[in-house]
Amino acid sequence: MKNGKKTRTLKVDYLARVEGEGALYVKIKDGALADVQLRIFEPPRFFEAFLRGRKFSEAPDITARICGICPIAYQMSAVHAMERALGVEIDPQVRALRRLIYCGEWIESHVLHVFMLHAPDFLGYEDAIQIARDHKDLVENVLKLKKLGNDIVALLGGREIHPINARVGGFYKVPAKKDLAPLKERLKWGLEFARAAVQFTAGFAFPEFERDYEFVALRHPGEYPFNEGRLVSSKGLDIDAGEYENHFQEIHVERSNALHSVLKARGAYFVGPMARYSLNFDKLGPLAQESARSAGLGPVCRNPFKSILVRGVETVHAVEEALRLIDRYEPPEKPAEDVRPRAGAACAITEAPRGILYHRYKLDESGTILDAKIVPPTSQNQKIIEDDLREFIPPRLDLTDEKLTWQCEQAIRNYDPCISCATHFLKLNVERE
Repeated sequence: MKNGKKTRTLKVDYLARVEGEGALYVKIKDGALADVQLRIFEPPRFFEAFLRGRKFSEAPDITARICGICPIAYQMSAVHAMERALGVEIDPQVRALRRLIYCGEWIESHVLHVFMLHAPDFLGYEDAIQIARDHKDLVENVLKLKKLGNDIVALLGGREIHPINARVGGFYKVPAKKDLAPLKERLKWGLEFARAAVQFTAGFAFPEFERDYEFVALRHPGEYPFNEGRLVSSKGLDIDAGEYENHFQEIHVERSNALHSVLKARGAYFVGPMARYSLNFDKLGPLAQESARSAGLGPVCRNPFKSILVRGVETVHAVEEALRLIDRYEPPEKPAEDVRPRAGAACAITEAPRGILYHRYKLDESGTILDAKIVPPTSQNQKIIEDDLREFIPPRLDLTDEKLTWQCEQAIRNYDPCISCATHFLKLNVERE
């Protein structure tokens, strides 16, 4: 005790309802917040090292193994980077199929997070199993919509987990129109349920918490971004993917196997659904925009607790976009362009469900990968998560340890962190004498 106040330490050894293993440490001393640490201790998995020495054609399949929830994002960033390095132009219908498979991934990922991982915080349940006891029909419909997303990925990707059909230049196999037709009625149902789900979550009680974030996301002149566009921010950034490392820097912090990423000029920044939404509201489909407005959202959202609403709006958009793409689809003349290896280097950025995913590769004349760099969304958001907690905790210091711990965990789950994606092999020095 000191001056009637004592030191309080909150430790969450394993964060619940996030993908991967991480911990939270909060220290309160003399009535003030002294320290906040989001610790990512899941072992690094060496994917960038695995890629060196492999053929360019292997990158999509290797990187798909990084995440079981968002493998499409890793494949798409890999194929786009390789195609830029090798000078490959793809058929417009192949491009459309890539957007469609991305729709499937956004649907299954967003639905999983909104209802299975995040909604329990707002409804006062420990987990989704408890929700199902009181809201059986809701959970059954949630699982039905998630399966629809998985089935789109399986149809175009060959399987729903770590899909194998995407390749540099296109796909190994493309569907006929009749293969996509059965999805239409399911998507029409999914559109109505997704809109109703946004209204359901709009009824949640949201803490009052807004900050002046620097949002960073892709921006495309003609569409809500999945695969392509310039990288922009709410504070004036506007660059090509190839300029990414001129503006962004990864920093090793001792407590974490995930690197912190910062803007060199300004520090922490925010990626993910809220950033995409706030920078691209005008590119959402009409029903998605209508869902946002009816849920009380404006064209910019700065309350991270309302990210659950934004994910729901993006789900509406993904279903709406999938229907549009299927209606306009015509099979390309061939599933993939011929690709010839050559020396080169290139970068690409796509929008994973959790935010921008950056890949950079360097190839030799035979198409062998000499160097690879992957920056996942969660490692980019780790610093802003900690910054949020530093602002969020002080007004709530009078809460019991149990309630404060719960609210801090909820603040982390706002970001849907994929901790396994974020782990890196930091540095290894071997000295032999």
